[in-house]
Amino acid sequence: MEMRYARSFLVDLKSLEPAAYQRVYDFVFLEFAENGPLHCLPQLRQLDSEGIFHRFTVDNYLIGIEIRGEIVKFLRVIPMPDV
Repeated sequence: MEMRYARSFLVDLKSLEPAAYQRVYDFVFLEFAENGPLHCLPQLRQLDSEGIFHRFTVDNYLIGIEIRGEIVKFLRVIPMPDV
């Protein structure tokens, strides 16, 4: 599986507080590559009818991804909204 990172994702990541940055960084760049299939991601949800855009959570952050075949592109990382 090939992984790519949108500029928006890297900017979002850089703007996180240090503890959150480290947790998300470790998950995305270290654990994700070793993780099993995509359906093992925490709270993975499909966002569109085509099955391209998804989101999942790491701690209190939402991470948006685009899946096209064997390519996973990380799009955004944002704090979970207060509901």
